[in-house]
Amino acid sequence: MKTIRWGFTLAVLLSGALHAAESGTALKSDDLKAEPFRDAKTVVMLAAGDKVDILNKDGGWLQVKSAKGKGWVRMLSIRKSDARKGSGNASGLLALSSGRAGTGKVVATTGIRGLNEEELKAAKFNEAELKRAESYASSKPEAAKFAASGKLVARPFDYLPAPK
Repeated sequence: MKTIRWGFTLAVLLSGALHAAESGTALKSDDLKAEPFRDAKTVVMLAAGDKVDILNKDGGWLQVKSAKGKGWVRMLSIRKSDARKGSGNASGLLALSSGRAGTGKVVATTGIRGLNEEELKAAKFNEAELKRAESYASSKPEAAKFAASGKLVARPFDYLPAPK
């Protein structure tokens, strides 16, 4: 019975250490969103250097609370720092046991897969999908407006020859 109580006490203590809020710092200015989506309403703008408390994680998003407000920000915009460093928490021990010890830097990768020969042979024309793809096109003025809003700079390049 003592073993069960001890195990329960240890589990409660460790879960408290795991769920305690982490702190962090904004690496760059970024929008604090109402929800963890790129197109969600912006609550406020975080500035580089703003201190935050990390409350939750959802995919590539962190829910944070700052002096400016509470919301979601892209996790690559925040540098995590343990607010309780040196206070004897269990995070170092847990990192070793999970094999996650190290720098804590995030690495993102992207994979691209092409079509194999069988998929190309089986491909069929789909007018609905073609129209859907064409619906994403923007006019030259729309593209210029978008580029200006993102402070993008035009770079000239040679176009492919028109198909015959």
